[in-house]
Order: sequence, then C-alpha cells, then structure tokens
Amino acid sequence: MSPRIPGGRWYARLSPRRRMFHAGMSLVLAAAALLGGLQAAGAFAHPATGLNTGRLGAVVLVPGYGGNTGSLDVLADRIRALGRTAVLVRLPGQGTGDLQAQATVLNQYVVRELHALAAPVDIIGYSAGGVVARLWDMQYHGAQKARRIITLGAPLHGTRLASAGNAIAPGACPAACQELIPGSTLMTTLRKAPLTSRPAWLSLWSGDDQVVRPPTSSALPGAVNVPLQSVCPTAVIQHSQLPSDPLVIGIVLRSIASAPLSVPRVWDCASLQALGTAGPLGFRP
Repeated sequence: MSPRIPGGRWYARLSPRRRMFHAGMSLVLAAAALLGGLQAAGAFAHPATGLNTGRLGAVVLVPGYGGNTGSLDVLADRIRALGRTAVLVRLPGQGTGDLQAQATVLNQYVVRELHALAAPVDIIGYSAGGVVARLWDMQYHGAQKARRIITLGAPLHGTRLASAGNAIAPGACPAACQELIPGSTLMTTLRKAPLTSRPAWLSLWSGDDQVVRPPTSSALPGAVNVPLQSVCPTAVIQHSQLPSDPLVIGIVLRSIASAPLSVPRVWDCASLQALGTAGPLGFRP
C-alpha cells in the first residue's frame, strides 16, 4: 500500500500540464530555500576573512592632496545611483600630512565598512589618494579586504610638481608634498615593494595632466594601466577634471561591476562616455 500524500486528491485532479508546473515550482522554491540557507550559514564566505566574496561591498573614495572630498561628489553620486554604498574618506591634516598616517585613516574606514556589509570593498583613490591606497594595500593586507583598487591620476612614482614646489618654497611643502617628490624615501619604498597578492588594480590617467608630471607616473607594473587618450584619442582631460569626466566615470562604473577588470578599447569610447553622462536608467548628476 503506497503512503498517503497530504492533498493527494487535489493533486490527482490536476491535469498533467498543471502537475508538471507545480512540480517545477516546488523544485525552484526548494532550490531557493537551500541557496538562502547556505548564504545565511556563510557558505560563500572567504575561509580566511569571513567576507562574502560573492557580494559587492562598499566603494571607498579617497580624495587627493588637500583632502577636498567635494572633488569626488559627482562620482560618489553616480556610484550610489547604481545601488552601491559610496563612502568619502576625510583625511587628517587636510590631506597634506604624512601619507602613511592617511593610509591608517583609510584602513579605519575600510574596517568599518567590512563590518557593516561583510563584503570586500572597492577603493578609488584620486591623485595623492591613489598613493594612500597603494600604501594601505601594502601595509594593511589589501588582498584580504579589497576586491579591486582604482586610481585616477595618481602620482604613484611621485611628481615633478612636488619637486618644484619644494625647491621654490620648502616651508610651503608639507609632509605629503615632500613624500611625493620623485626619489623620496617613500617613493623608493613603494617602488621596491612587491606587487604580489594584491587586489585587481586599475590605473587611469590623462596625457593632459599638468599636476602629475610626467603623467606616466600613474602607471603601475602589474595593474591594468589605461591612458585615457588610448580610449578616446581626442579627449582633453585636466587633472582636476578626472573624477567628474564622463569617460572616467563610465570606465569606473564598468570596472566596479562584478565582471573582471578589462582594458577599455577605442571602440568603447562612445559607450563609456554615454554611460558616464547618463548612466543607468537615464540618471544624470
């Protein structure tokens, strides 16, 4: 005698097509419940960090020399329009103090967001903020905390502008300025630092940059290095325009998605500029 199934009479009265539909829906709901249970149990958590590596965490934005967070407002708003959490770092000493101390402050922000969302962060460093991100990566085990790092016009090997400023008026060149001089102790340390076991890195810069001299100081061995004019040859983008330029915003929005980092090509120019101008659902800054 076969076991009695609750509701069996109701089920028996269904047509074969309806039986198949209900059976399929039952499988879908069971799979969803199983997936939800695994996620709740942390089945997708990184074994070493406990972070959910399958989820997109906060985007932490680091301003440049001077610590002006307003320079990143447009980019932060565009990131939030995607439904992501965007956090602006407020640097000590108005962003002109010791860069290693700034990296410590960045780590405090990162740790807070890791606790809040339990997912790896993405970091965007503008100008000297990119150097801060590089220091943070080196000192605070960035590979365990960040999914990827994006730098915009970052003087990762220093800038001649800092050299000139220090030569003309040494008293007006504070700690961060001195550390950004090519060949400084800090720049030498970064140049010698190993680039293994770190987050995926994207470095963007413009050939029109008059602050980071030469602009190729932004190139980082092992990173995805993108001079913006290689994507849009006629683009004219000054240093101060980097965080709000449509091309830059388009590349950043594409790069913080779940897909792996890729090198944008010249045929992507129009679509990236359009993404950076209008964005998803026609959003405009």
